[in-house]
Amino acid sequence: MRVIYFSQDYTPHDYRFLEKLAQTPHEVFYLRFEANPAPFETRPVPLGIKVIDWMGNRTHKLRGWGKLKLFLDFRRVLHELRPDLIHAGPVQTCGFFTTLAGFKPLLLMSWGSDIMAKADINIIWRWITKFTIRHADMIACDCLAVRDRIIKLTVYSGDRIITFPWGVDLSQFHPTPSGLNLRDKLGWKDNKIVITTRSLEPIYGVEVFLEAAARVIEKEPSARFLMLGDGSLRPKVQTFIAEHNLKQAIHLTGRVPHNMLPDYFNEADLYVSSSYSDGTSVSLLEAMACKLPVVVTDLPSNREWVTTGVNGWLVPTGDARALSSAIVEALEYGDRRKSMGETNLSAARQKADWNRNFAILLKAYEQLSGRSTR
Repeated sequence: MRVIYFSQDYTPHDYRFLEKLAQTPHEVFYLRFEANPAPFETRPVPLGIKVIDWMGNRTHKLRGWGKLKLFLDFRRVLHELRPDLIHAGPVQTCGFFTTLAGFKPLLLMSWGSDIMAKADINIIWRWITKFTIRHADMIACDCLAVRDRIIKLTVYSGDRIITFPWGVDLSQFHPTPSGLNLRDKLGWKDNKIVITTRSLEPIYGVEVFLEAAARVIEKEPSARFLMLGDGSLRPKVQTFIAEHNLKQAIHLTGRVPHNMLPDYFNEADLYVSSSYSDGTSVSLLEAMACKLPVVVTDLPSNREWVTTGVNGWLVPTGDARALSSAIVEALEYGDRRKSMGETNLSAARQKADWNRNFAILLKAYEQLSGRSTR
């Protein structure tokens, strides 16, 4: 089968999908909607995946006439490749382009925030979202919250929605001694370490996280914070750290190679996410697989994985005070953190195995492969 995997950019999530697709007998082409000047993923596209040369590989944030030219070039790509299936997402960009081109079968893949947040930006975005969903032959999403929202938006048939967590590679993400010696290098040997791995972007509540961290350090001066990742808010983060004299307590790593993430998780005592919107967060699953207790925002998708007092804490979005209180409580109870971590490890092994979950996507390919490609 000739498959086009059509995605917004090139991120660690894209790499994970393409890596698995490269192991299948399908002929897979990778189409990138735009090329961000600051790459999200530095690993090369997996061997066996054919990267399509088109405007999207050379442009970023096109508007007006630029998007029209991009769409015309997309039509050219479809005419030349004549794929049997397009796997496209997010909804309002890659999915919308595929729908406008009239291509079928379309496996539309939600990336979480495209349904949970961007669908409500304005009346135009809502129309695009509904139009694209209605024309999808099948939809893939990573949690029940996104599935329910899709059905509510368009009365789309639940029988044509496949739901599976994107999951983690359990051979990489598991409890193991870290090889970083980070505690010694940073002088944090006797400290409790909180880790967040979300990008430094507004949707992830970065400023809320920083304010909460400052509050925690006032109550628990021995607490330390690892902030992995990068993004547009990095200058603000650096300014906040300098102005609040937190350089010794908050360490910014920048983007970290994916194969090093397990080492960072295994240096930490607690995982935190202050995101305003999420599907099933792979970062959360990675932390759980490394046996960490978690403090995350009270989102429908997070409720599918976290129960306060059982394996972590749920806190209101945008509430730095509540977030700091939960972090302090978590850091104060060592035995409780340990039992929560065990619960999370068990849940990750049962429900977040990427090798097992990916098979659900391949089954969807098979179901769609007999449909018309015109």
